[in-house]
Amino acid sequence: MHKEITIFNETILPGKSKTINMQIGKLHTMTDLHIPIIVERSKKEGPVVLLTAGLHGDEINGTEIVRELIVKKINKPKRGTIICIPVINIFGFVNQTREFPDGRDLNRIFPGSKTGSLASQFAYYILKEIIPHIDYAIDFHAGGAQRFNAPQIRIVPNNAELKTLSDVFGAPFTLYSNNISGSFRSSCDKMNVKMLLFEGGKSVDINNGVTKEAVEGTKRFLTHFDMLKNKHEISNPHQTIYIESSDWIRANFSGMFHGLKQIGSYVTKGELLAKISDPFGKVSHKLKAPHAGYLINVNDAPIVYQGDAVFHISTKLENDEEGIKNEV
Repeated sequence: MHKEITIFNETILPGKSKTINMQIGKLHTMTDLHIPIIVERSKKEGPVVLLTAGLHGDEINGTEIVRELIVKKINKPKRGTIICIPVINIFGFVNQTREFPDGRDLNRIFPGSKTGSLASQFAYYILKEIIPHIDYAIDFHAGGAQRFNAPQIRIVPNNAELKTLSDVFGAPFTLYSNNISGSFRSSCDKMNVKMLLFEGGKSVDINNGVTKEAVEGTKRFLTHFDMLKNKHEISNPHQTIYIESSDWIRANFSGMFHGLKQIGSYVTKGELLAKISDPFGKVSHKLKAPHAGYLINVNDAPIVYQGDAVFHISTKLENDEEGIKNEV
C-alpha cells in the first residue's frame, strides 16, 4: 500500500485529492508555465496508475483523452490511486509543435539530466518525482505529420503481463514494438512500471472515435484492477488483432494524394490503395498494396512527395493468423 505519496514536496494521503503544479521552466517572456499533476486517491489500498499525454506537444488527441477521463470522473478510483498528467510538454502544446523550445524530442531524451537541456531536465524530474510511485501507466499518443493512426496499443514482445493488459484494454490492434532508447516507455520499463502505449489519430487534431476507443479501453483497464467505480458502464473490448511486424508503403510519385482505403481495413496484394495525380489533370499514378495486410496508418496529407510514407501495413500477424479479415 502506498500510504503516502509525495511529489514535489507535496504529500497526498489516502482518500485525498490534490493538483500539484510542476514548474521547471518559463517562457522567454518570463511567464510561468505550470504542468498540472492531478492526483486522486481512494481510502482503499490498491495500485497506482499513471495516465499521461502530450509528450509531443502537437498530439492533442491524447490530451483530449485524459481530459475526458477527468471530466467524466473516471480518474476518481474505487481503490488505489490515479495520477493524470494531460499535458507533459506544455511548451509544445502552447505552440502546437512536437518538440521542446530547445528543438529536442522529449520522448528521445529520457532519463534526462538535472543540469541538461530544458527537455532533459523535464525528463529527469518526471522520473525522479513521479515514476517511483507508479505501478502501471498508459501513455497516449497520436500519429505525426498528418499520418492518422488506427487506435492501437503498443507493447514489447514476450511480456505476458503486458499482453494480458492489452487484451483487457481491447483496442482494435496491438503492435509488438521494442522499446526505443531514450523513450519514456523504455525508462518506465527499467523502473518496473508496466506501461501500455496508446496510439490513435493524428497531430493537431481531435477525433471523437479515437477518443472513445481510448476512454473505453481505459475503463476496462481500471476495471481489471477493481479501480473503476460501479457507476461507470463498461463496453465489450475488440478482439484485438496482434501484429508482429509491419512496414511502410511509400509514395511512388510526387503529387496530389487521393487515398481510397479506410483506416483499419484489410487489403489484399495488388489492391488499389490510392492515386497520385498532378495538379493539371494530365497524369494519375496508381498505388497498389505490395502484399496483404491491415492498414494501421493512413496519410491524410493532400500533397505528397516521392518516398513519403503514406500507409502503414501489417506484414505478419501473431501466430501467422491470417486474421479476422473484417474491417475494424
